[in-house]
Amino acid sequence: MITFLIGIVILVLGGAAYGKLCEKVMKPTDAVTPATAMQDGVDFVPMKKWRNSLIELLNIAGTGPILGPLQGVLFGPIAFITIPIGCVIGGAFHDYMIGMISIRNKGEQVPNLVNRFLGKHVYTFYNIFVCLLMLLVGVVFIYTPGDLFVAHILGQESSISNPTLWIVYGIIFVYYIMATLFPIDKIIGRIYPVFGAILLLSAVGVFVGLFAKGYPLVELWNAAEGGYPLQENFIPMFFVTVTCGILSGFHSTQATLVSRTVVDEREGRMTFYNMMIAEGFIAMIWAAAGMGALGLNLVDADTLSGSATQVVGIVAINMLGKVGGIIAIIGVIILPVTSGDTALRSLRLMVGDAVHLDQTKKKNALPLAVCLFTVVGLILFWAKGNPAGFNVLWRYFSWANETTAVFACAMIAAYMKKNNMPYVMALIPGTFYTFIVSSYIFNAKIGFRLPWVVSYALAVAVSLAYVWIIARRVGKNDAQSEN
Repeated sequence: MITFLIGIVILVLGGAAYGKLCEKVMKPTDAVTPATAMQDGVDFVPMKKWRNSLIELLNIAGTGPILGPLQGVLFGPIAFITIPIGCVIGGAFHDYMIGMISIRNKGEQVPNLVNRFLGKHVYTFYNIFVCLLMLLVGVVFIYTPGDLFVAHILGQESSISNPTLWIVYGIIFVYYIMATLFPIDKIIGRIYPVFGAILLLSAVGVFVGLFAKGYPLVELWNAAEGGYPLQENFIPMFFVTVTCGILSGFHSTQATLVSRTVVDEREGRMTFYNMMIAEGFIAMIWAAAGMGALGLNLVDADTLSGSATQVVGIVAINMLGKVGGIIAIIGVIILPVTSGDTALRSLRLMVGDAVHLDQTKKKNALPLAVCLFTVVGLILFWAKGNPAGFNVLWRYFSWANETTAVFACAMIAAYMKKNNMPYVMALIPGTFYTFIVSSYIFNAKIGFRLPWVVSYALAVAVSLAYVWIIARRVGKNDAQSEN
């Protein structure tokens, strides 16, 4: 328990200190924000700080900070240290900078920011890449909440042959379509406070349950005795597994969405930075829950690695009883639902921007949304019909998510370099994750299947190239900043 508590202290105090530093670097001003200057009643809508903060938290906290950390404890208690450190200097920094840069550039989505600061060639590749990621996010965040609801709330089998499952999927689809098309303050802005209350209640309940139930947590100095099966190749495997709990490229698409509703730049630290710290707290809670469940023999390592969604239900009910457990499970279900809708909303906006489509008109937005949802439905059907479908989706999602973050960090570095800011703050996480995603894809079965020694060597070369490009060439394009 000591290692876990040390991690919580790093997360809270480190987040407070580094968040203040990030704010000092950005120097928030009294400039009119896009929410006010470009108000359109659909996407650019002024909203209060507390509402924006809750929306941001619910947008970014999908199943990643739960399923990823649950599997991450298979690497041992080192997870309790790497999650908070990565969250403080990587994930929260990334989210804050993206949100603030978007506010200062007319609420632009990340592809347009990449075009502005990295050039059109990078933009073309990135735009296609991030849109594919959003499709995968949409599928994953229909699949996981639907299966959780059917299995743990309705007590039925979440198989492709169960019609109830498809009814639940259909309900989620309908909600997503409504949330994707309606003005952001009409659905998302109104129901998210309720969702947020349930989320926070469930997270606090599990946190208290760790102590009340006496969940055994292994200390870092006793890690060798734990028999954790995934300690080998900790880098890169741990960081690809935990994904959203530390740094997530998906978050960049959500920060730019919320940047269009922020009315004061000074709200950025709470809305963007602190909400990622809150997600890191959720990740720490579920990592501890997974380790404790292993120690109490409630689950085994195979269940954690192969069916983390099942572990959620087991842990919640064991800790909080049937009623409290169901509330906790509902909180977990809410997370992906409230991320999936805004992922598809972001996808609609990005595709619309790419083809110069005026989406303030329903006659333009609706056909685009229908096309996108059709593709999502087809991928979902394939994933349910293929025994390994979800695992394949999750692996590609995790890798694509971190690769997107690498591009985002490069864009942040370019912005900081142009504005005479210490861009090494972006260079460090960007370079580290360049090594992570490169070494992983060179070795992985979904990649090039090279030996680890070769994969590491190639990843070093790619990482050095990343540093060189940013240090020497970033900013030498025709795109001009608004600042």
